[in-house]
Amino acid sequence: MRTSNSVTRRQVGRVAIAAGMAAMTGSTLAQAWPSKTIRVVYPYAGGGVGDAIFRLLEQGLEQRFKQSFFIENKAGAGGNIGTGDVVRAAPDGHTFLLAPTGNYSVNQHLFKLGYDPLAQLDPVVALADAPLLAVVSPGVTATSLKQLSDQVRANGSRFNYGSPGAGSPSHLAGASFSLMHGNAVEHISFRGTAPMTQSMLANEVQMAFPTLLAVGAQVKAGKLRPLAVLSRQRIPELPDVPTAAEAGFPELLFGNWWVLSAPKGTDPAVINRVSTEIRQLMADPEIKRKLVDMGQVPLGYGPTETAAFMRAESTKYKTLIERSGIRLDPQ
Repeated sequence: MRTSNSVTRRQVGRVAIAAGMAAMTGSTLAQAWPSKTIRVVYPYAGGGVGDAIFRLLEQGLEQRFKQSFFIENKAGAGGNIGTGDVVRAAPDGHTFLLAPTGNYSVNQHLFKLGYDPLAQLDPVVALADAPLLAVVSPGVTATSLKQLSDQVRANGSRFNYGSPGAGSPSHLAGASFSLMHGNAVEHISFRGTAPMTQSMLANEVQMAFPTLLAVGAQVKAGKLRPLAVLSRQRIPELPDVPTAAEAGFPELLFGNWWVLSAPKGTDPAVINRVSTEIRQLMADPEIKRKLVDMGQVPLGYGPTETAAFMRAESTKYKTLIERSGIRLDPQ
């Protein structure tokens, strides 16, 4: 009996000590953090939009945290390689992922990733969103999205749409438009925006759903015609171009947004601090202006709002992919 009571007392003591340590862990980690260079994995080649967005914040973050930030370009497989690297990283607050829509809310519905980005990454902050546009080539006579829809319904086989890559938001926006017309509009995938744009200028591709940053020069020169903005509000750069909802197509709500996240299990105190500091930096009018100049709508959502936003987007894309019958080769 004495042995049993002794074991029980030791067990209770260990549980109490463990509970006390767990209670202190968050504050202790937060106080000691950051203890080394903070790695931000960007799962694409250097010089991209997400890279440029983070460069706007980098200096301010280094000043606030008294620690350097290192952006690591880890490209491949549509961003899946770099994303998987962060999923498997230690949740010590020194590794983050900066990635767009596809790596959080699309690719898990197209590829066998071996991980669930929504379940295995903790959102920190939604940085910005680049609304997509509905643009047509010079050979298309439609001057509104309604006219384009009528022309497609009358003779859908004459129309196709291009995208900078299969599975991209531009591809899925086009798939949504095509689905509204009985999947009558053929998708043509290119290796990037530049060849897609050239094909549009040559009237080989009739329509596309890119960001303004991708085709802004051609739109400004009058070589490509924007019919609608696929966002909830018009954008300052194209004040006379209606939203898709204003044009009668509320389902067409697409953008390419950017979110910073951390490996699952990262100390919430660290996540909240990073989120707060970034949102404070993004409130600076100069940073806002530079984001807008890049064709971005500043977001600044906190962790909870970002998580809800990404889940809603994931549900939307999952449904669209299933309804459209989109299939891509496994990675």
